Amino acid sequence: MTTNAAASRSSVQVTIANGIATLTLANPSRKNAITLEMADRIKSFCHEVDEDESIGAVIVDAQGDYFCSGADTRDLAASSASPASTDAVQRTSAVYETFVSIGSLPVPSVSVVVGGAVGAGLNLALATDVMLVTPDAVLDSGFAARGIHPGGGHFSLLGRNLNRQQSMALGVLGVPISGSEAVRLGLAWKASLKSQIREDATRLLEQARIDPQLTRRTKHSAHLELGPNAVSWSAAVELERGVQMWSLARKSESGWSTNPPRPSVN
Repeated sequence: MTTNAAASRSSVQVTIANGIATLTLANPSRKNAITLEMADRIKSFCHEVDEDESIGAVIVDAQGDYFCSGADTRDLAASSASPASTDAVQRTSAVYETFVSIGSLPVPSVSVVVGGAVGAGLNLALATDVMLVTPDAVLDSGFAARGIHPGGGHFSLLGRNLNRQQSMALGVLGVPISGSEAVRLGLAWKASLKSQIREDATRLLEQARIDPQLTRRTKHSAHLELGPNAVSWSAAVELERGVQMWSLARKSESGWSTNPPRPSVN
């Protein structure tokens, strides 16, 4: 099913079209810093994607020339005044939950990082399955420079794609890297020009969006088989067996004897 809908609320815009749901941070005057209202909307968006089985993929991008500068400094300042208070814990938890919500989406997600991503902004980008960057984008842990300890599972997110030395350099030593360097290290998938990057994201998700049922089941298997808590190979063989048989039966029942067009590699 193809749907077209748009909503704007709390500096976040949501668009659903042709099987792809796009979450756009819309707070460019503050470099798309994540406010508590934005965090709440991001979590609502993830719930909407979970419930709408016509959605096969997600894009996370931002307005303006900068992806995300982290959590809103006004909320950080309020938390710093009394960091052990219930309000402070709730504020930081609300932002953390955005990363977990994006990372737990039932469909593949792509972040489009133009300009840069710092701190919580980098966490948000890393929470997606695939990151696209502009070559000159600056990816910066940023926590040490602000005099605060990393949060939101920062090292776990870095460690999903970087080795220990690389994660230490970014997270502990505070070394920023460019988009091109991120691709070389394996932190990002591809570097694209700003004029091309959103089109590249859409093209990358072409296969996923046209068959949401299969995509959701494949994403679930990938979630179970990849990462530090992955199931064993023998368990993976059994895990995949039933789902592959389901896909073959579905294909046979529908009379679908040919494969759909494949997306371009470029």
